[in-house]
This record gives sequence, structure tokens and C-alpha cells, in this order.
Amino acid sequence: MAIATANHGIIERPSRHSVDETVGRLKDILQAKGVKLFALVDHSGEAEKVGMNLPSTKLLIFGNPKAGTPLMLASPTIAIDLPLKILVREGADGKVWVSYNSPSYFEERHNLPAQLLENIAVVESLAAAAAE
Repeated sequence: MAIATANHGIIERPSRHSVDETVGRLKDILQAKGVKLFALVDHSGEAEKVGMNLPSTKLLIFGNPKAGTPLMLASPTIAIDLPLKILVREGADGKVWVSYNSPSYFEERHNLPAQLLENIAVVESLAAAAAE
């Protein structure tokens, strides 16, 4: 179940898996769908390198130019929010969360035509599949 938060369009959903398992599931799903994983940022790993502790926190940056380019043509400012991102993190209580920007948030923020929302709505099904 996704939980809309008051964090300006961020959707969070609990994962039934560890951070690494959730990230692995998401990577497998992206590969199976032919979606390019541009980067995997290990925030907690980088924090550890400078002697700081951060609960396991990883950001996946991914996309498909066939889906993103029409969005950027319709509203060039969306390029600041593309490629899409999914954050997988462990909360202070040990629960794992999958977070992403709501497609409706992008629609409002960038004044996107409604017919192009399906190009980014895939983020919701990806997050749900990785968290299940």
C-alpha cells in the first residue's frame, strides 16, 4: 500500500524485503523491461567512507529515452526531474521504505499534458513490484 506523504509529492510504500533485496528486485525488473539503470547511488556506503553512519540508503536512477523525450519536448523543465528515481532506505525503526515522486506531482510541477503521464506512471508499478 502506497502512502502519500506531505513531502511535496513523495510517495512512500513499505517493502517486505531488506534494502539490498529490494534494490536487487528493482534492478531485475528494470532489466526485464528494457529500462536503463543509469546509476545506483549508495548514500550509506558513501557516508561510511567518511566515518559517518547512515541506515542503508540507496537511490536508483533509471529511464527510457523513448518515454522521457516526449515529456521534455512538452515541458523542458521536467529534465531537472528526469531520469526517474526510486529511493530505497531503512527507517530508524528498521522498516524498509521505497519512495518516489508522484506522477501527479510532475504533472503539476511541470504543467505536463495528462496524456503523457503514462510515460512516467511506470514508476508506481516498479516500486510496487520491488516492494512486494
